[in-house]
Amino acid sequence: MIKRRLGKCLHSISDASSGGASGCPDIFELENGDIAVIGIRATSGLASHLPADAGCGPDEDIVVLPRSLVIAAAEDINKLA
Repeated sequence: MIKRRLGKCLHSISDASSGGASGCPDIFELENGDIAVIGIRATSGLASHLPADAGCGPDEDIVVLPRSLVIAAAEDINKLA
């Protein structure tokens, strides 16, 4: 289950149109300590560019998060360590 959002909602930090509150990239801490992300699916365009020691399993996707979202979450992410 989701414990909390890391950083801020993208709508509060960006003027970028993200398709509404129900379709917005986001970063969450889960109750077990893992991190979940909502991002734009980019596996088909980026998988062939991964380094040799990286890859996507059949149940994995590469997702893209806006830089502003990651920067806004950096303080919360640093507190996880």
